[in-house]
Amino acid sequence: MRSIRPYTLLFILIEYNFMSKQAQNLIYMLQYFMNNPNTITHITNTTTEQSLYERDFYQWAIHNAELLRHGRFTEIDVENIAEEIESMGKRDKRELRNRLRVLIMHLLKWQYQYKKRSKSWSKTIYTQRREIKIVLKDSPSLKYNIEIIINDAFKDAKFEFEKQTKISKDILPEIYPYTFEQLSDYDFWPDETII
Repeated sequence: MRSIRPYTLLFILIEYNFMSKQAQNLIYMLQYFMNNPNTITHITNTTTEQSLYERDFYQWAIHNAELLRHGRFTEIDVENIAEEIESMGKRDKRELRNRLRVLIMHLLKWQYQYKKRSKSWSKTIYTQRREIKIVLKDSPSLKYNIEIIINDAFKDAKFEFEKQTKISKDILPEIYPYTFEQLSDYDFWPDETII
Protein backbone atom coordinates (compact mmCIF):
# COMPACT_ATOMS: atom_id res chain seq x y z
CA MET A 1 0.00 0.00 0.00
CA ARG A 2 1.38 3.43 -0.95
CA SER A 3 1.73 6.04 1.73
CA ILE A 4 0.02 9.40 1.26
CA ARG A 5 2.55 11.92 -0.04
CA PRO A 6 2.74 15.53 1.13
CA TYR A 7 0.47 17.74 -0.94
CA THR A 8 2.27 21.05 -0.40
CA LEU A 9 2.13 22.05 -4.08
CA LEU A 10 -1.57 21.27 -4.26
CA PHE A 11 -2.25 23.49 -1.26
CA ILE A 12 -0.45 26.35 -3.03
CA LEU A 13 -2.59 25.74 -6.12
CA ILE A 14 -5.72 25.85 -3.97
CA GLU A 15 -4.57 29.05 -2.26
CA TYR A 16 -4.34 30.80 -5.62
CA ASN A 17 -7.55 29.23 -7.03
CA PHE A 18 -5.82 27.09 -9.65
CA MET A 19 -7.94 23.97 -9.02
CA SER A 20 -11.58 23.06 -9.33
CA LYS A 21 -13.77 23.17 -6.21
CA GLN A 22 -14.19 19.38 -6.25
CA ALA A 23 -10.43 18.81 -6.26
CA GLN A 24 -9.99 21.50 -3.58
CA ASN A 25 -12.49 19.78 -1.28
CA LEU A 26 -10.72 16.46 -1.64
CA ILE A 27 -7.35 18.08 -0.95
CA TYR A 28 -8.75 19.81 2.16
CA MET A 29 -9.92 16.43 3.40
CA LEU A 30 -6.46 14.95 2.87
CA GLN A 31 -4.92 17.95 4.62
CA TYR A 32 -7.21 17.28 7.58
CA PHE A 33 -5.92 13.72 7.82
CA MET A 34 -2.29 14.81 7.59
CA ASN A 35 -2.74 17.46 10.29
CA ASN A 36 -4.86 15.25 12.59
CA PRO A 37 -3.37 11.75 12.39
CA ASN A 38 -4.72 10.78 15.82
CA THR A 39 -8.31 11.13 14.62
CA ILE A 40 -7.83 8.39 12.08
CA THR A 41 -8.44 4.96 13.50
CA HIS A 42 -7.96 3.10 10.25
CA ILE A 43 -6.37 4.79 7.23
CA THR A 44 -5.92 1.69 5.13
CA ASN A 45 -8.76 0.63 2.90
CA THR A 46 -11.06 -2.01 4.21
CA THR A 47 -11.72 -5.05 2.10
CA THR A 48 -15.31 -3.89 1.71
CA GLU A 49 -14.28 -0.48 0.35
CA GLN A 50 -11.71 -1.97 -2.00
CA SER A 51 -14.21 -4.39 -3.41
CA LEU A 52 -16.84 -1.65 -3.77
CA TYR A 53 -14.27 0.54 -5.58
CA GLU A 54 -13.42 -2.35 -7.89
CA ARG A 55 -17.01 -3.57 -8.32
CA ASP A 56 -18.91 -0.33 -8.81
CA PHE A 57 -16.96 2.90 -9.15
CA TYR A 58 -20.08 5.07 -9.31
CA GLN A 59 -21.51 3.62 -6.10
CA TRP A 60 -18.09 3.94 -4.42
CA ALA A 61 -17.92 7.62 -5.41
CA ILE A 62 -21.45 8.36 -4.14
CA HIS A 63 -20.78 6.49 -0.89
CA ASN A 64 -17.51 8.32 -0.19
CA ALA A 65 -19.04 11.68 -1.11
CA GLU A 66 -21.76 11.10 1.47
CA LEU A 67 -19.19 10.11 4.09
CA LEU A 68 -17.28 13.33 3.39
CA ARG A 69 -20.42 15.48 3.56
CA HIS A 70 -21.32 14.01 6.94
CA GLY A 71 -17.79 14.39 8.34
CA ARG A 72 -17.27 10.64 8.72
CA PHE A 73 -13.62 10.93 7.72
CA THR A 74 -12.45 7.75 9.41
CA GLU A 75 -14.70 5.68 7.11
CA ILE A 76 -13.64 7.07 3.75
CA ASP A 77 -11.41 5.26 1.27
CA VAL A 78 -8.40 7.59 1.55
CA GLU A 79 -6.00 5.74 -0.75
CA ASN A 80 -8.37 5.42 -3.68
CA ILE A 81 -9.59 9.00 -3.26
CA ALA A 82 -5.96 10.19 -3.41
CA GLU A 83 -5.40 8.16 -6.58
CA GLU A 84 -8.56 9.58 -8.16
CA ILE A 85 -7.39 13.13 -7.42
CA GLU A 86 -4.08 12.41 -9.13
CA SER A 87 -5.81 10.86 -12.12
CA MET A 88 -8.10 13.91 -12.51
CA GLY A 89 -5.05 16.11 -13.06
CA LYS A 90 -3.50 13.64 -15.49
CA ARG A 91 -6.77 13.40 -17.41
CA ASP A 92 -6.94 17.17 -17.92
CA LYS A 93 -3.31 17.31 -19.04
CA ARG A 94 -3.87 14.44 -21.47
CA GLU A 95 -6.97 16.13 -22.89
CA LEU A 96 -5.10 19.42 -23.33
CA ARG A 97 -2.23 17.68 -25.12
CA ASN A 98 -4.58 15.77 -27.44
CA ARG A 99 -6.54 18.90 -28.33
CA LEU A 100 -3.33 20.82 -28.98
CA ARG A 101 -2.11 17.96 -31.19
CA VAL A 102 -5.26 18.09 -33.32
CA LEU A 103 -5.17 21.89 -33.48
CA ILE A 104 -1.50 22.04 -34.47
CA MET A 105 -1.90 19.32 -37.07
CA HIS A 106 -4.81 21.18 -38.69
CA LEU A 107 -2.92 24.47 -38.60
CA LEU A 108 0.01 22.73 -40.31
CA LYS A 109 -2.36 21.37 -42.95
CA TRP A 110 -3.86 24.86 -43.33
CA GLN A 111 -0.37 26.28 -43.81
CA TYR A 112 1.19 23.60 -46.03
CA GLN A 113 -1.86 22.41 -47.97
CA TYR A 114 -3.45 25.78 -48.57
CA LYS A 115 -5.04 24.62 -51.85
CA LYS A 116 -7.02 21.99 -49.96
CA ARG A 117 -8.36 24.24 -47.20
CA SER A 118 -11.90 23.38 -46.24
CA LYS A 119 -14.73 24.35 -43.92
CA SER A 120 -14.10 21.09 -42.10
CA TRP A 121 -10.55 22.16 -41.24
CA SER A 122 -11.62 25.60 -40.07
CA LYS A 123 -14.39 24.05 -37.97
CA THR A 124 -11.92 21.63 -36.37
CA ILE A 125 -9.50 24.47 -35.63
CA TYR A 126 -12.27 26.55 -34.07
CA THR A 127 -13.56 23.61 -32.00
CA GLN A 128 -10.12 22.70 -30.66
CA ARG A 129 -9.43 26.30 -29.65
CA ARG A 130 -12.74 26.51 -27.83
CA GLU A 131 -12.20 23.19 -26.03
CA ILE A 132 -8.62 24.14 -25.06
CA LYS A 133 -9.95 27.33 -23.47
CA ILE A 134 -12.46 25.26 -21.48
CA VAL A 135 -9.80 22.83 -20.24
CA LEU A 136 -7.57 25.72 -19.18
CA LYS A 137 -10.47 27.48 -17.48
CA ASP A 138 -11.15 24.34 -15.44
CA SER A 139 -7.44 23.66 -14.76
CA PRO A 140 -5.57 26.97 -15.08
CA SER A 141 -2.39 25.57 -13.51
CA LEU A 142 -1.77 23.66 -16.76
CA LYS A 143 -0.71 27.00 -18.28
CA TYR A 144 2.51 26.87 -16.27
CA ASN A 145 3.84 23.96 -18.35
CA ILE A 146 2.11 24.92 -21.56
CA GLU A 147 5.31 25.22 -23.62
CA ILE A 148 6.30 21.64 -22.75
CA ILE A 149 2.80 20.38 -23.54
CA ILE A 150 2.78 22.27 -26.86
CA ASN A 151 6.19 20.85 -27.76
CA ASP A 152 5.01 17.29 -27.07
CA ALA A 153 1.80 17.89 -29.01
CA PHE A 154 3.79 19.32 -31.94
CA LYS A 155 5.98 16.21 -32.12
CA ASP A 156 2.88 14.02 -32.36
CA ALA A 157 1.18 16.41 -34.80
CA LYS A 158 4.16 16.15 -37.18
CA PHE A 159 3.71 12.39 -37.47
CA GLU A 160 -0.01 12.74 -38.04
CA PHE A 161 0.58 15.49 -40.59
CA GLU A 162 2.87 13.18 -42.56
CA LYS A 163 0.43 10.27 -42.32
CA GLN A 164 -2.59 12.31 -43.42
CA THR A 165 -0.98 14.48 -46.08
CA LYS A 166 1.72 12.15 -47.43
CA ILE A 167 4.08 15.14 -47.13
CA SER A 168 7.32 14.41 -45.31
CA LYS A 169 7.43 15.76 -41.76
CA ASP A 170 11.05 16.71 -42.49
CA ILE A 171 9.86 19.90 -44.20
CA LEU A 172 8.33 21.08 -40.93
CA PRO A 173 10.26 23.17 -38.40
CA GLU A 174 12.23 21.40 -35.68
CA ILE A 175 10.48 23.32 -32.94
CA TYR A 176 6.82 24.23 -32.81
CA PRO A 177 6.09 27.17 -35.08
CA TYR A 178 3.11 28.66 -33.21
CA THR A 179 3.09 30.43 -29.87
CA PHE A 180 0.49 29.66 -27.24
CA GLU A 181 -1.05 33.06 -27.92
CA GLN A 182 -1.39 32.21 -31.62
CA LEU A 183 -2.85 28.81 -30.86
CA SER A 184 -5.43 30.47 -28.60
CA ASP A 185 -6.26 33.30 -30.98
CA TYR A 186 -9.43 32.66 -33.03
CA ASP A 187 -8.17 35.20 -35.58
CA PHE A 188 -4.79 33.55 -36.12
CA TRP A 189 -4.51 31.56 -39.34
CA PRO A 190 -0.98 30.77 -40.55
CA ASP A 191 0.11 32.09 -43.93
CA GLU A 192 0.57 29.59 -46.69
CA THR A 193 3.95 27.97 -47.05
CA ILE A 194 4.85 26.84 -50.54
CA ILE A 195 6.73 23.57 -50.61
